[in-house]
Amino acid sequence: MTALLTARPDAYRIIRHPPEGSTEAASALRDHPLEQAAKSLVVRVATGKRSRRYVLAVVPGDRRVDLTALAARYGGRAANFAERTVAERLTRSVSGSIAPFAFSRELDLLVDDGLLVHDEIYFNAGRLDLSVALALSDYLEVAMPAVAPIAAPVAA
Repeated sequence: MTALLTARPDAYRIIRHPPEGSTEAASALRDHPLEQAAKSLVVRVATGKRSRRYVLAVVPGDRRVDLTALAARYGGRAANFAERTVAERLTRSVSGSIAPFAFSRELDLLVDDGLLVHDEIYFNAGRLDLSVALALSDYLEVAMPAVAPIAAPVAA
């Protein structure tokens, strides 16, 4: 992932911290508002009786993935979080450290439009002890995600 960013050395910062997979705790370690965290989750959308699509859903850290909205976006019957082994295989990362980039042809990249209000976003860099702060404009240029409203407030 950092290989994608080497052409933009001034656009990002590496942040080392104790291993952490929780978005809230990692945001505190990185010292930024929770809403600037790019929380990345792999979702399985059932698009037919025997067909499915995997989506890397990226939402602000203070929100959750709206599975109903995600299923509707893909014309699916339902959406659920992918099994951990599948998510880790598709992202080549351990759960809790998934970066907001799709490197597999089996994985669509979809970012919630609520994340686009920030100049800079923060995310784990495929490791629990390493994060990246990246200018949003550079993220959008490098990752080229689809954008849609796919986040909802976290239930109280």
